[in-house]
Amino acid sequence: MKLLENKVALVTGGSRGIGEAIVRMLAAQGAKVAFTYVSESSAAKSDELATELTQTGATVQALRSDAGDFAAAEKLISDVVKLWGRIDILVNNAGITRDALMLRMTEKHWDDVMHTNLKSVFNLTKHVLRPMLKQKSGSIINISSVVGVFGNAGQANYAASKAGIFGFTKSIAKEVGSRNIRCNAIAPGYIETEMTQVLDEKVKESFMKSIPLGRMGTGADVANACVYLGSDMSLYVSGQILSICGALNC
Repeated sequence: MKLLENKVALVTGGSRGIGEAIVRMLAAQGAKVAFTYVSESSAAKSDELATELTQTGATVQALRSDAGDFAAAEKLISDVVKLWGRIDILVNNAGITRDALMLRMTEKHWDDVMHTNLKSVFNLTKHVLRPMLKQKSGSIINISSVVGVFGNAGQANYAASKAGIFGFTKSIAKEVGSRNIRCNAIAPGYIETEMTQVLDEKVKESFMKSIPLGRMGTGADVANACVYLGSDMSLYVSGQILSICGALNC
C-alpha cells in the first residue's frame, strides 16, 4: 500500500518548481491531488501536468486560484471538498520573490511578497480548518525557507514572510492539536529549480562551497519531506520546522 493511499491533498503553487515536485510525489504515493496556479500563462503547463499524471493512473486536478485572495481561498477549499469529500493534507507552497535592497525596495515589492507568501498561508489554513475539524484529522504543511532563519541581503521582504510562517505554524499546531490536526513547516535551502538554472556557474559554485553535503537540493528532497509529514508516519510530529538544506548554516 502506498503511503498516502485514500488521502486527499491540496498544493498551492503546484505548476512548477518545488510545487510541481510535491504534486508528483504525493500523487505517486497514492493521494488524490488538487493543485493551484494563478496566472493564465501557467494554465497550459498545469493542464499538461494534470493530464500526464492522470494517464499514469493518478487522480490529479489543476485549479486556477489566487491563494492570496481570501474569498478565492474559501471557494478553493469548498471546491476540493465537493470534488473528493475531504482534505487530509494542505501544502501551502505558493511563493514569489521581489528582491531589492531596502533602500530600493518599494511598498509594492513588500506587499506583493506578503500577499502571496504569508497571507496565502493564513487564507488556506483558515478555510481548511473547518473540514479538518469535522473529520478530526489533517496535516498542514507550510513551505518556508532557511532565509526565514538566517536572513539574506536584498530579501528583507521574502525573509520576513518566511519567518512569519514559522510563528504561524507553531501557533496553529497548539490551537488545533487537540483535534488531531498537525501543522509543520519545511525550510528548504538551495534547491534546483527553473530560477536556479539561470544562475551563473560561478554563483552556483559559491553556493556549493557553503553546503556541507556538496550539492543543491532537488524538488524531490522537499517533496519526500511532504510525504512524511502528510502520512501516518508522522502522527506525533507537529509544530516543527524541518530544514531541507544539506547542513547549510546548521
